[in-house]
Amino acid sequence: MSQLALRHIVKKYGDYIASDDVSFEIPKGKIFGLLGPNGAGKTTLIRMITRILYPDSGSILFNGEILSDKHTERTGYMPEERGLYKKMKVGEHLVYLARLKGLSGADAKKRVNEWLEKFEITNWREKNIEELSKGMSQKVQFIATVIHNPELLILDEPFSGLDPINSKLIEDEIHHLSQKGVTIIFSTHRMEQVEEICDEIVLVNKGRKILEGGVKELKQQFKENKFRVSYSGEILNGFLDKLQVVSRNNGELEVKFEEEHHGNDLLKLLVEHNVEVTSFNEILPSINEIFIRQVQAN
Repeated sequence: MSQLALRHIVKKYGDYIASDDVSFEIPKGKIFGLLGPNGAGKTTLIRMITRILYPDSGSILFNGEILSDKHTERTGYMPEERGLYKKMKVGEHLVYLARLKGLSGADAKKRVNEWLEKFEITNWREKNIEELSKGMSQKVQFIATVIHNPELLILDEPFSGLDPINSKLIEDEIHHLSQKGVTIIFSTHRMEQVEEICDEIVLVNKGRKILEGGVKELKQQFKENKFRVSYSGEILNGFLDKLQVVSRNNGELEVKFEEEHHGNDLLKLLVEHNVEVTSFNEILPSINEIFIRQVQAN
């Protein structure tokens, strides 16, 4: 059973259609990328999943049940626009937010202590939120989002403002939560992070779903039979005339082979022409390239 299923979701604002018959499912325990250009309808979908907004038609299912308030309590949402009370101290603020999620005072304090220790920031406990840098605030916001052990976690640009070390810290924690069975919706404009983190993605544009699938499978689906060959010595120009050469520079050759042929065919051809191959790799498109290509086509 999927953790979350959207079925034929439609949301309109007057004549503007923000979600146009959108359907997709998110498997339990997976890291799922919700992608799209600015104004594509991602935020509207997230707001309907969190019940801030309601669809005009269609249904959203949580563990097979129609989405309701009881499911919202089992969801953690970290919006792109952060919402921390700047005059409160870090420790008391996290306890306050944990209590709002239904934890007892004792459990809230225990979990706050555990998370502050895990992130090695126990010395921040008595600092006011307004004293924190953007990156530090981000870590506190992340703790506030996961403090109640949600089943579904929605992260909107979670790495914004973080340096590489703290980005790795949050990324590791995302993977750890996923391994524990938490389902994670990850929304970002940084496609390299999608490629590193996500198991599956859905791409929306102009309110419509235009692409869906596993990251590895989509890279295979959109590959163009391109290969990168590193070699030593010389290659005869007559041999190169038989290939569609994309680039050639300092012992490295990038070629596009005919659709009906495979990498083994190219490697065999290179060997037959006495090319001393030192490395041979198929070039797969990045998620960023797939994103641009599909958005421009739709």
